[in-house]
Amino acid sequence: MTSPSLSAAPAPLHGGPDAAGIPVLDFSTNSNACGPCPEALHAVQTADATRYPDPAYTALREALGAFHGVAPGRIVLAASASELIHRITALAAQQGAVQVAVPRHSYGDYAQAAQMRGLKVLRDGGAAAGLQWACEPSSPLGLTDPALHTWGQGDADAVWRVLDCAYVPLRLGPEGAWTGTPSPRMPSACWQLWTPNKALGLTGVRAAYAIAPPDCEEQANALTALAPSWPVGAHGVALLQAWMQATVQQWLVHSLRTLGDWKARQQTLCTDLGWAVHAGSLANYFCAQPATTTLQSNLAALRASGIKLRDATSFGLPGTVRLGVLAPAAQDALRAAWQALPGRTIPGCVSTGSGETL
Repeated sequence: MTSPSLSAAPAPLHGGPDAAGIPVLDFSTNSNACGPCPEALHAVQTADATRYPDPAYTALREALGAFHGVAPGRIVLAASASELIHRITALAAQQGAVQVAVPRHSYGDYAQAAQMRGLKVLRDGGAAAGLQWACEPSSPLGLTDPALHTWGQGDADAVWRVLDCAYVPLRLGPEGAWTGTPSPRMPSACWQLWTPNKALGLTGVRAAYAIAPPDCEEQANALTALAPSWPVGAHGVALLQAWMQATVQQWLVHSLRTLGDWKARQQTLCTDLGWAVHAGSLANYFCAQPATTTLQSNLAALRASGIKLRDATSFGLPGTVRLGVLAPAAQDALRAAWQALPGRTIPGCVSTGSGETL
């Protein structure tokens, strides 16, 4: 296998703060706009940062195991989801993976981790010997990942199958909405990767964990052995401990109702602006195609005014933006800023070419 050069893959693009600082109104991330969760924030702020956490995270793993109804030996702690994506890819490569399957439109770290290890990336998911990724709901479109249907048919060719559950707690109704505890219908025959910081509105706290499938504790131990000591610091431990509290989950469930109302309003606003909204998003974000022929300059102008949208080109959706759902006041500011831009296209419906309006 040929080792890639250090410059083989460009730096991944992300939403949120950038070289220009913190956006005043940030539609570019999928963080829960009702947050931060007050109780989780208090836990992080009062964490004892003067001491190391238990390097084995014994109590935390036991609690997370109880929360998900699995043995503690199936829990693997991580500095972040992104860190664990790279660690899982590294271990899969050690175990013989040569191909990685990723969704057609997906988080860039899946492919980047594979490319930096010389692994072939297969788009559109599918059956790839080695490592398969899925995300539920998907990002950036917020849809049910079609790979899960294939996984459910019992095809076991893959060394690793990993379901990114980052947005499971931010899934909105009417069906499959988060209820405060992990659904027993979550697939158990694959790895699950959990990152509660988005759901709690605390994306600056980097902490995550994975759940190994049944009878895969040996792989879980191997994955843990690849980590540096103390991958999760005191603040991350406090976040994960808070995540399991009933009152925190009650706050989250209540926030989903608000996000659902805000989402409907924001989608209507986009339609009023003449943007083609991609239908079907199940989460607190969605994609739209703005009515403009100068999207890049428009996004730059919005960013200069303190408003940031996520350009979806890196997801394989040129001409499209992903918008996290924000409060009505932020939505109204976006409307005013967009309408103030020069050279806008007159609002109107955009056809998909199949008789259906996006």
